[in-house]
Amino acid sequence: MDNQFFKNIEKKTGVSMSDVMQLANSLQNANFKDEKTVRSVIKRVAKLANKRVPKEMEDRIVESIVSGKEKMDFNTIAKMMNSKK
Repeated sequence: MDNQFFKNIEKKTGVSMSDVMQLANSLQNANFKDEKTVRSVIKRVAKLANKRVPKEMEDRIVESIVSGKEKMDFNTIAKMMNSKK
């Protein structure tokens, strides 16, 4: 993808593409059946998105992912973070 595409995304989201790429690279071989790993990912995504994730919501997200009810991707986490309980 071209550089302008990334610059436009950075401008609209306020998140640098290098931060997104670092997170994506760290997820490649992560064990999403491990609760500690999933909690770490949720915290990193929340920090990048500048969004607070209450403990009860984090618990629900972790349970869904670790149990295999939900697949692990940015869209799933974002959707859960934006849901109203």
